[in-house]
Amino acid sequence: MSIFLQTCPCQVNPSSNVISSPLLYKDCCQPYHDSLLSEEADKTDGVKADSAERLMRSRYSAFVLVKPEYIVKTSLPVQQKLLDIQAIESWAKETDWAGLEIVAHTAKLGKRHAQVEFEAYFKTNKDLQAHHELSAFVKVTDKINNDERWYFLDPTVEMTVSQKQPCICGSGEKFKRCCGVYLV
Repeated sequence: MSIFLQTCPCQVNPSSNVISSPLLYKDCCQPYHDSLLSEEADKTDGVKADSAERLMRSRYSAFVLVKPEYIVKTSLPVQQKLLDIQAIESWAKETDWAGLEIVAHTAKLGKRHAQVEFEAYFKTNKDLQAHHELSAFVKVTDKINNDERWYFLDPTVEMTVSQKQPCICGSGEKFKRCCGVYLV
């Protein structure tokens, strides 16, 4: 990211030359990264993304800044142990990130789900490429600590769950009626 060294990576959009009010990393994604990655971090303390879009932006910045632990910790908890942190780190380091464009944010899909459509730009041999994705997110409630947190539903994680089992997000609903709709 050489365009604006102080600008948060999630604020750079190569398809637009104008950033109206760019936020600095320290004022944008850094509080989310620091809160979740600090040694004293507790799941119920600290700064949490208030929307799926905010979480997606902080995840993009984590890829650019090579913070694979953040990527893992913001994926649905039952998927976290199935992620390859070294592969995530390798991919993040090897990619020449160029910017992010949020195409659409559907903030409310049912009771606890949201979707973010985005394009993550990267450079290959001086050409600008875009990874286009429609990502699903779920807001998980920790009833013991009365805490809510957004998580990314990773469709690339192979899970052995049947459609009639309780959902992997802990909602109490059947998987097919909850997160199963978004992981197909």
